[in-house]
Amino acid sequence: MSQMDKRPHVMSGTDERYSVKLICRNCRDPIPNIIEDFASGDLVCGDCGLVLGDRIIDTRSEWRTFANDEGDDPSRVGNAANPFLDGAQLDTVIARGGDKGSGLAKDLNRTHGRTTAQRHERNLVQAYKEISALCDAYDIPKTIVDIAKQLYKKVEDEQLQRGKSNDAIIAACIFLACRQDNAPRTFKEICALTKVDRKDIGRTFKFLKSKLGANTGTTSSNDLIARFCSNLNLSQETWRITKLLTEKAKEMEHISGKSPLSIASACIYMASHLIGDGRDAKAISDIAGVGEATIKSTYKIIYANRKELLTPAIMDRNPKASESNLIVP
Repeated sequence: MSQMDKRPHVMSGTDERYSVKLICRNCRDPIPNIIEDFASGDLVCGDCGLVLGDRIIDTRSEWRTFANDEGDDPSRVGNAANPFLDGAQLDTVIARGGDKGSGLAKDLNRTHGRTTAQRHERNLVQAYKEISALCDAYDIPKTIVDIAKQLYKKVEDEQLQRGKSNDAIIAACIFLACRQDNAPRTFKEICALTKVDRKDIGRTFKFLKSKLGANTGTTSSNDLIARFCSNLNLSQETWRITKLLTEKAKEMEHISGKSPLSIASACIYMASHLIGDGRDAKAISDIAGVGEATIKSTYKIIYANRKELLTPAIMDRNPKASESNLIVP
């Protein structure tokens, strides 16, 4: 940079009233010789070396070209590559506007899209949009969304979708992804989210599990308790007591054969009444997706064995905890 380039242009009287001028307090030169040192992020006076400012923002391009004259210039152009799609993804797109209203650009865009876009890729993009929209509606984390997209891509690559409803495949992929990320959802929650019949999701889930060899793990009661208690507006203390009750209940012989969902729901019912902040079976049924009769029958079993469950470790956690608060089945 030459000395002339370093010096700003001389402003008029009108410009000076509405502008901020930076001058060196040592030199007091009305036309200062200020150098921008981007390497150190400083504004330096070129005459005396005084640092006038630090942490300046480098407004130049942030990439560097290491290629020779014959090579490609790695400048920023185009969108970032999508890891869930195949190919280089460097397609040319004809803009729809700019034809002065003749409609020619729109027709060219449509024709070009039909001839160049692959059906496989279009199906993937559409499915990914649907998975993202469904998961966003239930505030499902992005990690689960990405896992669901990976599972769907495997289904598409291995052509496992033949004879299966695409909606059921998407629902099963979301259900599998939640399990793999240790944030399982119940079949009822996935049914409410995707509007797909529970039997269809179950059949597709078992099919994909066998074909993909996916590690689905198992759903335990503790995986569900925290979310159910939160949706029922129960306190953290109720959640902790429910967790202890569930761990003790799973050791009982009388409760064998009951699903983790039924055990969790019955323990929430007992814990909430134990500390005097009871929730009825219908409210728990609406949240957990378990029938009221199932909750009450499971609660009847754990109530009959309450002497084993209500240990001092549970009763001493809350001064309001009292066996007399429990509902007699």
